[in-house]
Amino acid sequence: MDELRRRFIQGFFILIALVYICRLFYLQVIDETYKLDAENNAIRKIIQVPFRGLVYDRNKKLIVSNTVVYDLYITPKKAKVADTLRFCNIFGITRQTFDSLTHLAKVFSPVRPSLFLRQLSREDFARVQDAMVDYPGFEFQVSALRTYDSKAMANALGYVGEISPERLAKQEETGDDYYRQGDYIGVTGLERYYEEDLRGERGIKYMMVNSRGVEKGPFKGGAFDKNPISGKNLISSVDINLQAYADSLMQHKVGSIVAIEPSSGEVLAMVSAPTYDPSLLSGRTFSKYFQTLNLNPLHPLLNRPPSAYYRPGSTFKIIQALVALQMGVISPGTGFGHGGSPIRCSHNHPVASDVQKAIQYSCNPYFYQTYKRMIYNNTEKNIFKKSALGLQRWDDMVAKFGIGQSLGIDLPNEKKGKLPNVEYYNNMYHGELTWKFSNIASNSIGEGEIIVNPLKMANVAAIIANRGWYIRPHLVKGIDKIGEIDPKYKEKISVGIDRRHFATVIDGMVAAVNNGTVSGDGRMSDIQMCGKTGTSQNRHGENHSIFIAFAPKENPKIAIAVFVENAGSGGAHAAPIASLCIEKYIKGHVDRKAIETKWMNKSYPNLLTIRKANAAAKPKTVSKPDTAQKVDEELFLTTPTVTLPLGVSAQKNTVKIPMSPKKPVNQKVTTPKKGTH
Repeated sequence: MDELRRRFIQGFFILIALVYICRLFYLQVIDETYKLDAENNAIRKIIQVPFRGLVYDRNKKLIVSNTVVYDLYITPKKAKVADTLRFCNIFGITRQTFDSLTHLAKVFSPVRPSLFLRQLSREDFARVQDAMVDYPGFEFQVSALRTYDSKAMANALGYVGEISPERLAKQEETGDDYYRQGDYIGVTGLERYYEEDLRGERGIKYMMVNSRGVEKGPFKGGAFDKNPISGKNLISSVDINLQAYADSLMQHKVGSIVAIEPSSGEVLAMVSAPTYDPSLLSGRTFSKYFQTLNLNPLHPLLNRPPSAYYRPGSTFKIIQALVALQMGVISPGTGFGHGGSPIRCSHNHPVASDVQKAIQYSCNPYFYQTYKRMIYNNTEKNIFKKSALGLQRWDDMVAKFGIGQSLGIDLPNEKKGKLPNVEYYNNMYHGELTWKFSNIASNSIGEGEIIVNPLKMANVAAIIANRGWYIRPHLVKGIDKIGEIDPKYKEKISVGIDRRHFATVIDGMVAAVNNGTVSGDGRMSDIQMCGKTGTSQNRHGENHSIFIAFAPKENPKIAIAVFVENAGSGGAHAAPIASLCIEKYIKGHVDRKAIETKWMNKSYPNLLTIRKANAAAKPKTVSKPDTAQKVDEELFLTTPTVTLPLGVSAQKNTVKIPMSPKKPVNQKVTTPKKGTH
């Protein structure tokens, strides 16, 4: 028994010894990894950055591509520059710049490569390459510069910039090591949303070097090298021809255009005005132009369609009509006169004897009475409870149109807007049962506390075009190939309104275009556009002009929303721009050349020019700012949080967006300005 135990123990230790011997043999003879680390002083590890994916429009036209450039990296502990003046002359930099860049590299890491100079052209690289043998510790890496085949769509595309220290620190916390200091990363727009698809996979190359750092060839014939894999290409849903045309219509103006294909939710055009030339934010002059754009008071870096805030004005009345019809508080033939309404119409029109005429003439008293019926459509006796219960039911139905909700578009910084609910008004008026219908009556015509962005209203137009459903708006219809997108961008979403009610509302929208609130410049003889005008009240100059529409009436191909700030009534200003875009998309050209020229050259005073004019007209006095004015400014001129690249500082010009007053206000319903439909 003892002999058996002794042999078992001997066998166990012999087995352990064999395992160790085999492992040592593998590590020292077979596996080259540790040999690679041991010979690190004679081997240079070169990270190869892949080309970012390309971006095409819906017709496979190239929008964004890449140009080869070269970045110079420094490893401070290995860097030796015997003649600094010669080095500076070679690269065309000053001694001060050299010292500053070297210091920043040492602060980042003495032993890790750090970006020294970026984006040298092929000609620059060829000129300095031979001289680099005298400067160990410096190495070139191939990079790429974003190149734009079109100046359109800049805000939606976004831009790439140097990764921020905060992003690098966050990466280290998560254990990711993809990015290094000086790397480019998508900062805004599609470049940011689809960063992981666009960036590709890095490559690694091991090169043998001699004692002077001169490359002598690949290590082990490149057996350990890994080739970079280019990023995936994006196939955008945008029609770049329509996008460029819409951009041209919005020159000299401030506002937005969003066009959507109703059947698919694909965004056909997304204009934010004023915009900028995307090539200005691509290259070694990035910091200079970024600073200029970021400090521009008209905020050209703001992508207004998903991020700017407006009240929807009378465009909201089509939602009111549909919800009221679904609730059963009105029928298609229900009529209301102007009596009993504190909200008056700003122009004369026939009596709104039914829903169609109410939409055709955008009758304010009609929708005041309709909203009142919806809010009071319950059996509660207490007027305050009755108002709260009615508002909650109304909220639930309106929210299905995307109001106050995130639509989930494939862009960063989408704003939900605001759909005021019971809790909101309880907070505003400091408690429950402290407000009633008269306090919220302005919601009836799309004013009050309702806040939307242009994207949301273009989606509302798509909902009407589809007779009750939508697919989430999206700007990419394929990653590498059409159809390869997130499944959520294929899902139909119902708004819970019976299809039969849409016929009534659409007939009213047709009448509004043909013989209602739309001006002659906004009408087309050969395309039936269904539209609704709106005007967002503005304390600073003219009101903001809004128009939403779709066309043609049957089998719609395009839904659109146009917002023009400080322009006036929606029918006279936004509607013609929308009709030109619709004509361009459906026909491929525009026949109304005189109207086209007129609206391309049309301009409006913006908030900046209004402020300058007021400042020139009034003596300078120090006074307490008007709270109402401040709220209105913050509401309509909002800026996104912009990530600044390394080395760029900016003044604090990000505006907070107040979502509720600081103290309760007894809301006074006033008659809108003339032409506010």
